[in-house]
Amino acid sequence: MSEAIEIIVATNNKGKLAEIKAILTDFPFRVLGLADIGFDEDIEENGETFLENSLIKARTIAAMTGKYVLADDSGLEVAYLGGKPGVYSARFAGEKATDEENNAKLLRDLHGVPREKRRAAFRCVMSLASPGKRWVASVGRCPGEITFEPRGSFGFGYDPIFFVPKLGKTMAEIPLEVKNRISHRARALERMKTLVEDFVSSPE
Repeated sequence: MSEAIEIIVATNNKGKLAEIKAILTDFPFRVLGLADIGFDEDIEENGETFLENSLIKARTIAAMTGKYVLADDSGLEVAYLGGKPGVYSARFAGEKATDEENNAKLLRDLHGVPREKRRAAFRCVMSLASPGKRWVASVGRCPGEITFEPRGSFGFGYDPIFFVPKLGKTMAEIPLEVKNRISHRARALERMKTLVEDFVSSPE
């Protein structure tokens, strides 16, 4: 690719946008968030899986803007809760729940559950869609366990209560550059990087 390609990241979440921009720094892309292009349409994510929701966002916004759009749907899956909160991770405690409210509800739901039964994983499905309705997707997963109380001040979402055993810390206790090597989103994006050049170079 001889010139920069503009890719819109389908998010208004500054933390998520920063992570994606950091991971894509070695590619000649101009990475923008929805706020950067003044896009404020409400896209209903009514899919039953992470893939369905990521494709709804990517394909809808690509068709509306005429741009390449990168979208992800990510969530936390807790084994003890049968995979919940899953696709409802962002609204686990209610439609307009804050990160702190979602974390508090999860800790309440796991009250009294011993550490060995608190296994969990962050999962991310990332989709890249073209204005011509083509798409490609990648998946990333990061295993861990749920702590008994929040720890750390980095990150967002469930990071303060998601413990990564091999690091001995929660996601919120590690700096962004470390998180970008091991997170579910980082792993999905690393896989996407192996697909994106051929995808944007292919004819519609």
